[in-house]
Amino acid sequence: MQPDFTWGDLAFGSKKPVNSLKATFIAAPRELSAARFKELVKQFLPQGNIVLGLALEPYINGFDGQPQFRTLQIATVESIIRKVNAISPQHKIYTFTYAQRDSRYIFEKLTFARVVLVNGSWQYSFHTQAPYYALVNRGTPYQMVSPFVGEDEARAYEAGVVAEIEAAHPFKRGTFSEVEMLGLAQEASMYSFDYAFQTGVALGKKSGDNYRLLLWAYNRVVPYQTYALHHGASREKHFSPPNDLNHYDAVHAEVEAIVSAGKAPINLQGATLFINLLPCPSCARMLAETDIAEIVYTMDHSDGYAVHMLEAAGKTVRRVVP
Repeated sequence: MQPDFTWGDLAFGSKKPVNSLKATFIAAPRELSAARFKELVKQFLPQGNIVLGLALEPYINGFDGQPQFRTLQIATVESIIRKVNAISPQHKIYTFTYAQRDSRYIFEKLTFARVVLVNGSWQYSFHTQAPYYALVNRGTPYQMVSPFVGEDEARAYEAGVVAEIEAAHPFKRGTFSEVEMLGLAQEASMYSFDYAFQTGVALGKKSGDNYRLLLWAYNRVVPYQTYALHHGASREKHFSPPNDLNHYDAVHAEVEAIVSAGKAPINLQGATLFINLLPCPSCARMLAETDIAEIVYTMDHSDGYAVHMLEAAGKTVRRVVP
């Protein structure tokens, strides 16, 4: 099925073919079921035409290869579009392909009756990014919706995708260099469904020049991983800034690691915690109370608060950028 519109054609050409539709624009969404797409059609088609965005990329930007962040493919909805367009006397569904990086320009240059944003169809909180400001500056109404029919579908989706992630990224046993341990922390982060930021931890103990991996953990969205996708991310609902510690839906990776170690149980005496993001202030205070001896991180956070707190607690803190 060939798209009705492409940004490659519209960017430097007339915008009238799209603007004249006065359509509801479903901005290129993450993966949806056919059943959920039908619901969206039933909701918005009576109000006018629909333009369905389709990303040229197979994954949400920033999440390449991660099955929980696949984009909607035309094969999922093609038969529905054909049937609707064959029987709908007044309003139609049009398809529009574009690269995700062009979302800002699409919102700036094209006119829609409204924009529908499917939760989790972008990296980081939407209100912190240029496409959001493009919508607001144009005064275009928008609403965020779930990618799922209901909670049962959300939970079933999680179960299926987690099985894929586990198959692609099984827990590794053995000893690893510090750079490899940071790589394992990054790999662990890929289990997270938190599209605001994926944090991963690898906990190890010194073994010669290397480290023996004890466990890994990630920032798990609770009470189930698709909860924020279905109900809306707390950070986005409250328009909170990136480092806000009041509104988020995930248990921090450091907390998950300590909880897992307690359940195992694993002795933390002299352990090194490898993490891709410097702990937040709350996690730094928690880690200060543990027997973990060293924290190795890659990216900074909160103006380095954790460095001062952890060093004051007698921990060694090092930044390593692989």
